Amino acid sequence: MTPSSATSVPVFKLYGETQHWPTPDLLHCESIPERSRLHDWRIRPHRHADLVHILLISQGSVTLELEGTRHDLQSATTIIVPAMAIHGFHFSPDVQGHIITLAKPLADHLHTLLGESSALRKADFFRLSHAHEQTRITTLVAQIDREYRQPAPGRSMLLEALIQALVVELSRLGHYAGSLKKRYTPRQNDKGQQHIEHFQALIEARYREQPSIEWLAGQVGISSAHLNMLCRELAGRSALQMLHERLLLEAKRQLTYTNMTIGQVSDNLGFSEPAYFTRFFKRNTALSPREFRLRQTAVNTIAK
Repeated sequence: MTPSSATSVPVFKLYGETQHWPTPDLLHCESIPERSRLHDWRIRPHRHADLVHILLISQGSVTLELEGTRHDLQSATTIIVPAMAIHGFHFSPDVQGHIITLAKPLADHLHTLLGESSALRKADFFRLSHAHEQTRITTLVAQIDREYRQPAPGRSMLLEALIQALVVELSRLGHYAGSLKKRYTPRQNDKGQQHIEHFQALIEARYREQPSIEWLAGQVGISSAHLNMLCRELAGRSALQMLHERLLLEAKRQLTYTNMTIGQVSDNLGFSEPAYFTRFFKRNTALSPREFRLRQTAVNTIAK
Protein backbone atom coordinates (compact mmCIF):
# COMPACT_ATOMS: atom_id res chain seq x y z
CA MET A 1 0.00 0.00 0.00
CA THR A 2 1.32 3.39 -0.88
CA PRO A 3 1.89 6.01 1.83
CA SER A 4 -0.69 8.73 2.25
CA SER A 5 1.86 11.46 1.53
CA ALA A 6 5.45 11.68 0.40
CA THR A 7 6.69 12.55 3.88
CA SER A 8 4.67 10.06 5.96
CA VAL A 9 5.84 6.70 7.23
CA PRO A 10 4.52 4.05 4.81
CA VAL A 11 1.57 2.00 6.05
CA PHE A 12 1.59 -1.51 4.61
CA LYS A 13 -0.33 -4.72 5.01
CA LEU A 14 2.27 -7.44 4.56
CA TYR A 15 5.43 -5.60 3.51
CA GLY A 16 5.36 -4.82 -0.19
CA GLU A 17 1.88 -6.23 -0.80
CA THR A 18 -0.98 -4.22 -2.26
CA GLN A 19 -3.75 -6.83 -2.14
CA HIS A 20 -6.22 -7.72 0.60
CA TRP A 21 -5.23 -10.05 3.43
CA PRO A 22 -4.22 -13.13 1.41
CA THR A 23 -6.29 -15.83 3.15
CA PRO A 24 -9.41 -16.12 5.30
CA ASP A 25 -7.14 -16.90 8.24
CA LEU A 26 -6.49 -14.35 10.95
CA LEU A 27 -2.79 -15.14 10.89
CA HIS A 28 -0.11 -15.42 8.24
CA CYS A 29 3.12 -17.39 8.62
CA GLU A 30 6.17 -17.43 6.38
CA SER A 31 9.92 -17.86 6.63
CA ILE A 32 11.90 -14.64 6.94
CA PRO A 33 13.96 -15.32 3.77
CA GLU A 34 10.77 -15.75 1.69
CA ARG A 35 10.01 -12.03 1.78
CA SER A 36 13.24 -10.32 2.84
CA ARG A 37 15.21 -11.91 -0.02
CA LEU A 38 12.91 -10.09 -2.44
CA HIS A 39 13.94 -6.76 -0.86
CA ASP A 40 17.70 -7.43 -0.70
CA TRP A 41 17.35 -8.39 2.98
CA ARG A 42 16.23 -4.90 4.00
CA ILE A 43 12.70 -4.02 5.05
CA ARG A 44 12.59 -0.23 5.33
CA PRO A 45 10.82 1.49 8.24
CA HIS A 46 7.05 1.30 7.96
CA ARG A 47 4.07 0.51 10.14
CA HIS A 48 0.84 -1.47 10.07
CA ALA A 49 -2.47 -0.06 11.21
CA ASP A 50 -3.99 -3.39 12.23
CA LEU A 51 -1.34 -6.13 12.14
CA VAL A 52 0.97 -7.53 14.83
CA HIS A 53 4.29 -9.24 14.00
CA ILE A 54 6.06 -11.98 15.94
CA LEU A 55 9.54 -12.84 14.60
CA LEU A 56 11.85 -15.66 15.56
CA ILE A 57 15.46 -15.28 14.41
CA SER A 58 16.90 -18.81 14.65
CA GLN A 59 20.07 -18.19 12.63
CA GLY A 60 21.99 -15.15 11.41
CA SER A 61 21.47 -11.60 12.61
CA VAL A 62 19.23 -8.56 12.16
CA THR A 63 19.51 -4.84 12.70
CA LEU A 64 16.16 -3.82 14.14
CA GLU A 65 14.87 -0.26 13.78
CA LEU A 66 12.09 0.30 16.28
CA GLU A 67 10.40 3.66 16.90
CA GLY A 68 13.59 5.58 16.07
CA THR A 69 15.98 3.28 17.95
CA ARG A 70 18.44 0.78 16.48
CA HIS A 71 19.35 -2.65 17.87
CA ASP A 72 21.81 -5.23 16.52
CA LEU A 73 20.41 -8.65 17.40
CA GLN A 74 21.78 -12.15 16.97
CA SER A 75 20.03 -15.52 16.98
CA ALA A 76 18.19 -16.87 18.88
CA THR A 77 15.93 -13.87 19.39
CA THR A 78 12.22 -13.14 19.30
CA ILE A 79 10.85 -9.73 18.26
CA ILE A 80 7.34 -8.40 18.87
CA VAL A 81 5.98 -5.50 16.81
CA PRO A 82 2.46 -4.30 17.76
CA ALA A 83 0.13 -2.35 15.49
CA MET A 84 1.25 1.21 14.67
CA ALA A 85 4.84 0.70 15.87
CA ILE A 86 7.30 2.02 13.26
CA HIS A 87 9.75 -0.77 12.47
CA GLY A 88 12.31 -1.87 9.91
CA PHE A 89 14.74 -4.77 9.52
CA HIS A 90 18.10 -5.36 7.87
CA PHE A 91 18.73 -9.11 7.89
CA SER A 92 22.01 -10.88 7.25
CA PRO A 93 21.85 -13.04 4.07
CA ASP A 94 22.24 -16.21 6.15
CA VAL A 95 19.18 -15.41 8.27
CA GLN A 96 16.78 -18.20 9.12
CA GLY A 97 13.56 -17.94 11.07
CA HIS A 98 9.89 -17.12 10.75
CA ILE A 99 7.55 -14.17 10.91
CA ILE A 100 4.00 -14.69 12.14
CA THR A 101 1.53 -11.89 11.42
CA LEU A 102 -1.72 -11.61 13.35
CA ALA A 103 -4.75 -9.66 12.13
CA LYS A 104 -6.22 -7.28 14.68
CA PRO A 105 -9.30 -9.41 15.54
CA LEU A 106 -7.03 -12.26 16.63
CA ALA A 107 -4.64 -9.95 18.49
CA ASP A 108 -7.62 -8.37 20.29
CA HIS A 109 -8.91 -11.82 21.24
CA LEU A 110 -5.52 -12.70 22.73
CA HIS A 111 -5.44 -9.37 24.59
CA THR A 112 -8.81 -10.28 26.11
CA LEU A 113 -7.60 -13.71 27.19
CA LEU A 114 -4.28 -12.55 28.67
CA GLY A 115 -5.15 -9.04 29.83
CA GLU A 116 -2.37 -6.61 30.61
CA SER A 117 0.21 -9.41 30.68
CA SER A 118 -0.15 -10.01 26.93
CA ALA A 119 3.24 -9.72 25.21
CA LEU A 120 1.53 -8.36 22.10
CA ARG A 121 0.71 -5.02 23.73
CA LYS A 122 4.31 -3.75 23.65
CA ALA A 123 7.11 -3.67 21.10
CA ASP A 124 9.95 -5.71 22.52
CA PHE A 125 12.66 -8.26 21.80
CA PHE A 126 14.03 -11.13 23.83
CA ARG A 127 17.24 -13.10 23.61
CA LEU A 128 16.47 -16.80 24.11
CA SER A 129 19.45 -17.36 26.38
CA HIS A 130 18.26 -20.61 27.95
CA ALA A 131 18.02 -23.87 26.04
CA HIS A 132 14.53 -24.66 27.35
CA GLU A 133 13.24 -21.23 26.21
CA GLN A 134 14.65 -21.70 22.74
CA THR A 135 13.31 -25.24 22.44
CA ARG A 136 9.79 -24.39 23.54
CA ILE A 137 9.41 -21.31 21.34
CA THR A 138 11.09 -22.75 18.24
CA THR A 139 8.94 -25.88 18.56
CA LEU A 140 5.74 -23.83 18.74
CA VAL A 141 6.75 -21.68 15.75
CA ALA A 142 7.60 -24.80 13.72
CA GLN A 143 4.23 -26.33 14.58
CA ILE A 144 2.41 -23.13 13.58
CA ASP A 145 4.31 -23.01 10.29
CA ARG A 146 3.57 -26.66 9.52
CA GLU A 147 -0.12 -26.39 10.38
CA TYR A 148 -0.49 -23.13 8.45
CA ARG A 149 0.93 -24.61 5.26
CA GLN A 150 -0.93 -27.93 5.36
CA PRO A 151 -4.68 -27.46 5.86
CA ALA A 152 -6.31 -30.35 7.72
CA PRO A 153 -9.42 -31.04 9.81
CA GLY A 154 -9.42 -28.90 12.94
CA ARG A 155 -6.80 -26.57 11.48
CA SER A 156 -8.32 -23.32 12.77
CA MET A 157 -8.75 -24.67 16.29
CA LEU A 158 -5.21 -26.02 16.44
CA LEU A 159 -3.71 -22.83 15.01
CA GLU A 160 -5.53 -20.77 17.63
CA ALA A 161 -4.32 -23.08 20.41
CA LEU A 162 -0.74 -22.93 19.16
CA ILE A 163 -0.68 -19.14 18.82
CA GLN A 164 -2.17 -18.81 22.31
CA ALA A 165 0.60 -21.04 23.68
CA LEU A 166 3.24 -19.00 21.85
CA VAL A 167 1.92 -15.70 23.19
CA VAL A 168 1.86 -17.14 26.72
CA GLU A 169 5.51 -18.17 26.36
CA LEU A 170 6.45 -14.71 25.06
CA SER A 171 4.47 -13.06 27.86
CA ARG A 172 6.46 -15.08 30.39
CA LEU A 173 9.69 -13.91 28.80
CA GLY A 174 8.46 -10.34 29.15
CA HIS A 175 7.53 -10.92 32.78
CA TYR A 176 10.93 -12.41 33.60
CA ALA A 177 12.74 -9.61 31.80
CA GLY A 178 11.03 -7.14 34.14
CA SER A 179 12.42 -3.63 33.83
CA LEU A 180 15.88 -4.66 32.67
CA LYS A 181 15.45 -2.82 29.39
CA LYS A 182 13.31 -0.01 28.06
CA ARG A 183 10.11 -0.97 26.33
CA TYR A 184 8.40 0.81 23.53
CA THR A 185 4.71 1.48 23.01
CA PRO A 186 3.10 2.80 19.82
CA ARG A 187 2.75 6.45 20.81
CA GLN A 188 0.14 6.15 23.52
CA ASN A 189 -0.03 9.95 23.86
CA ASP A 190 -0.98 10.46 20.22
CA LYS A 191 -4.62 11.57 20.25
CA GLY A 192 -5.06 10.65 16.60
CA GLN A 193 -3.92 7.11 17.23
CA GLN A 194 -6.27 6.82 20.18
CA HIS A 195 -9.14 7.82 17.89
CA ILE A 196 -8.09 5.17 15.34
CA GLU A 197 -7.86 2.49 18.02
CA HIS A 198 -11.35 3.44 19.26
CA PHE A 199 -12.63 3.30 15.67
CA GLN A 200 -11.07 -0.13 15.11
CA ALA A 201 -12.61 -1.43 18.34
CA LEU A 202 -16.02 -0.16 17.19
CA ILE A 203 -15.59 -1.88 13.82
CA GLU A 204 -14.77 -5.17 15.54
CA ALA A 205 -17.82 -4.89 17.79
CA ARG A 206 -20.35 -3.61 15.23
CA TYR A 207 -19.21 -4.54 11.70
CA ARG A 208 -22.09 -7.00 11.22
CA GLU A 209 -24.51 -4.09 11.64
CA GLN A 210 -22.74 -2.12 8.90
CA PRO A 211 -23.04 1.19 10.75
CA SER A 212 -22.52 4.43 8.86
CA ILE A 213 -19.19 6.20 9.05
CA GLU A 214 -21.01 9.23 10.43
CA TRP A 215 -22.35 7.14 13.33
CA LEU A 216 -18.96 5.57 14.02
CA ALA A 217 -17.26 8.97 13.95
CA GLY A 218 -19.85 10.27 16.40
CA GLN A 219 -19.08 7.39 18.78
CA VAL A 220 -15.37 8.25 18.56
CA GLY A 221 -16.25 11.88 19.27
CA ILE A 222 -15.01 13.45 16.03
CA SER A 223 -16.46 14.38 12.65
CA SER A 224 -16.54 11.89 9.77
CA ALA A 225 -14.17 14.16 7.80
CA HIS A 226 -11.68 14.14 10.67
CA LEU A 227 -12.01 10.37 11.02
CA ASN A 228 -11.34 9.87 7.31
CA MET A 229 -8.31 12.14 7.47
CA LEU A 230 -6.89 10.14 10.41
CA CYS A 231 -7.60 6.82 8.71
CA ARG A 232 -5.83 7.87 5.51
CA GLU A 233 -2.90 9.34 7.43
CA LEU A 234 -2.38 6.55 9.97
CA ALA A 235 -3.89 3.50 8.28
CA GLY A 236 -3.41 4.29 4.60
CA ARG A 237 -7.07 3.92 3.60
CA SER A 238 -10.46 5.48 4.20
CA ALA A 239 -12.72 4.74 7.16
CA LEU A 240 -15.19 2.99 4.86
CA GLN A 241 -12.42 0.83 3.38
CA MET A 242 -11.42 -0.28 6.88
CA LEU A 243 -15.01 -1.27 7.67
CA HIS A 244 -15.36 -3.09 4.35
CA GLU A 245 -12.07 -4.95 4.85
CA ARG A 246 -13.35 -6.38 8.14
CA LEU A 247 -16.62 -7.43 6.47
CA LEU A 248 -14.72 -9.02 3.61
CA LEU A 249 -12.41 -10.94 5.94
CA GLU A 250 -15.39 -12.38 7.83
CA ALA A 251 -17.14 -13.23 4.58
CA LYS A 252 -14.08 -15.16 3.39
CA ARG A 253 -13.85 -17.05 6.66
CA GLN A 254 -17.53 -18.03 6.63
CA LEU A 255 -17.42 -19.09 2.99
CA THR A 256 -14.33 -21.21 3.66
CA TYR A 257 -14.98 -22.73 7.07
CA THR A 258 -18.79 -23.03 7.37
CA ASN A 259 -21.60 -24.69 5.44
CA MET A 260 -23.74 -21.55 5.52
CA THR A 261 -25.48 -20.73 2.26
CA ILE A 262 -24.59 -17.53 0.42
CA GLY A 263 -27.88 -16.08 1.63
CA GLN A 264 -27.12 -17.00 5.24
CA VAL A 265 -23.67 -15.41 5.05
CA SER A 266 -25.26 -12.31 3.53
CA ASP A 267 -27.81 -12.09 6.36
CA ASN A 268 -25.19 -12.76 9.03
CA LEU A 269 -23.07 -9.87 7.78
CA GLY A 270 -25.90 -7.36 7.65
CA PHE A 271 -26.55 -7.17 3.91
CA SER A 272 -30.13 -6.40 2.92
CA GLU A 273 -30.13 -9.03 0.18
CA PRO A 274 -27.75 -11.68 -1.25
CA ALA A 275 -27.45 -9.85 -4.57
CA TYR A 276 -25.96 -6.83 -2.80
CA PHE A 277 -23.57 -9.07 -0.87
CA THR A 278 -22.49 -10.74 -4.12
CA ARG A 279 -21.77 -7.38 -5.77
CA PHE A 280 -19.81 -6.23 -2.70
CA PHE A 281 -17.75 -9.44 -2.60
CA LYS A 282 -17.02 -9.49 -6.33
CA ARG A 283 -16.05 -5.81 -6.37
CA ASN A 284 -13.41 -6.52 -3.72
CA THR A 285 -12.13 -9.94 -4.83
CA ALA A 286 -12.99 -10.20 -8.56
CA LEU A 287 -14.81 -13.46 -7.64
CA SER A 288 -18.41 -14.14 -6.73
CA PRO A 289 -18.95 -15.75 -3.29
CA ARG A 290 -19.75 -19.04 -5.02
CA GLU A 291 -16.58 -18.90 -7.15
CA PHE A 292 -14.51 -18.08 -4.08
CA ARG A 293 -15.98 -21.00 -2.12
CA LEU A 294 -15.38 -23.44 -4.98
CA ARG A 295 -11.76 -22.28 -5.27
CA GLN A 296 -11.17 -22.65 -1.53
CA THR A 297 -12.73 -26.12 -1.57
CA ALA A 298 -10.44 -27.14 -4.41
CA VAL A 299 -7.36 -25.79 -2.61
CA ASN A 300 -8.26 -27.62 0.61
CA THR A 301 -8.97 -30.86 -1.30
CA ILE A 302 -5.53 -30.72 -2.97
CA ALA A 303 -3.87 -29.97 0.38
CA LYS A 304 -5.39 -33.12 1.90
